[in-house]
Amino acid sequence: MDDDNTRQSVLFADLCARPVAARFDQEHASSDGGAILLQACDRRLGLSEALIGALEDRRQSGKVRHAIGDLVRQRLYGIACGYPDANDAGRLGNDPIQKLLCDRDPVKGEALASQPTLSRFENSLTRADLYRMGIALAETVIERHRKRLKRKVKRITIDLDPTDDPTHGAQQLTFFNGHYDTWCYLPVAGFLTFNEEPEQYLFAYVLRPGNVGATVGALGILSRVVAKLRAAFPQARLRVRLDGGFASAEVFAFLERERLEYVVAMGKNKVLERRAARLMGTARRLSRASGETEHLYGETRYAAGTWDHLRRVIIKAEVVRHPGRTPKNNPRFVVTNLTQSPRHLYEVIYCARANVENRIKELHHGLEIDRTSCSRFLANQLRGLLTAAAYVLYQELRLRAARTAFRSAQVKTLREHLMKLGAWVESSVRRIVLHLPASCAHRHDWQSIATNLGAAPA
Repeated sequence: MDDDNTRQSVLFADLCARPVAARFDQEHASSDGGAILLQACDRRLGLSEALIGALEDRRQSGKVRHAIGDLVRQRLYGIACGYPDANDAGRLGNDPIQKLLCDRDPVKGEALASQPTLSRFENSLTRADLYRMGIALAETVIERHRKRLKRKVKRITIDLDPTDDPTHGAQQLTFFNGHYDTWCYLPVAGFLTFNEEPEQYLFAYVLRPGNVGATVGALGILSRVVAKLRAAFPQARLRVRLDGGFASAEVFAFLERERLEYVVAMGKNKVLERRAARLMGTARRLSRASGETEHLYGETRYAAGTWDHLRRVIIKAEVVRHPGRTPKNNPRFVVTNLTQSPRHLYEVIYCARANVENRIKELHHGLEIDRTSCSRFLANQLRGLLTAAAYVLYQELRLRAARTAFRSAQVKTLREHLMKLGAWVESSVRRIVLHLPASCAHRHDWQSIATNLGAAPA
């Protein structure tokens, strides 16, 4: 609604001993006072600068009011603060914190871009622009961890995982997908894990049409990131973990040609089920005796019709029992070139992929990366990239919060407790002051993170 149609104050006459009036009349104030931490993360990473450097501004200079860098930062910080739609710009254009994040004076600075300007920007980028932005995102993430870990990296694990992005309009390249039973896109996200660290760091997010197979685009992502990782970490071993949709002859040939360790799930077929029959029989007997879910591990040598040689396949023979239900056979197969025991390979190495699902849930539920409501496919890819960049900022924030209660907090928790702080902004020739609530419940954690990001006592 327009401001002209919105009441600026309301009166509660019966809540307390005296009437309580609520008025939206505090000028130079914002509800995103804590977001200055995200700007500090960005400056340390150089992320928005790298993304902006990847773009070519094709506009006529005499008609430009908002620099392309301002548009990128406005959308990036808006998404990070919980405003995924460009429509939100209509109310946030004069928000002092949002202006401050875009390097404008929070009080006297010009208002930020409007929704139509942002929409024109989103629809103006080319495939080449988006490709360069994707490269810039990956390079920034890799360089950050090269500086952080230096020569202490022995192994880097690369995870690619597809996810569904349901669509509800006439977006380009949206198709009905029978597996997900909806019209959707099928983006793929890429993550890096260093040594045995619990965090998986996002380095790629590529939007794809809703009817493609899992392998589409995967080799391009892998070939680029492998080259960059080897340049940054020449002594580290590289390992790739993939789910069953990626198990193709082309993918295996690439992994072996590049001398990569790999653990790749594979869907069951008649040949593999016959190889697992004896183990499954033993698992059924154990399950009948115990009345519980039981599983055993084994291995075989197997080659599909399109493979040029045999490969090691780990077998998990599992019988699943739930109260009141018929026991269910659940054989699983994983192709690998590693030499550890089948149990270790499956339970310790392959199953660690489950942590990637938590990162993807954060992208969906914490930052709404599936808000791909533009009609053009490339505009939706831009939204995905900017949301991925916002997530990289939050992952940097988590690193800086290592000694606080927020060291493993989800994005939504970080935003609600650290970003969403009421602030009155004071601007003078000498400095800008953010007046935050003295009663903030997480004041000390906020200050600790700020100190880790380079802030000094004022």
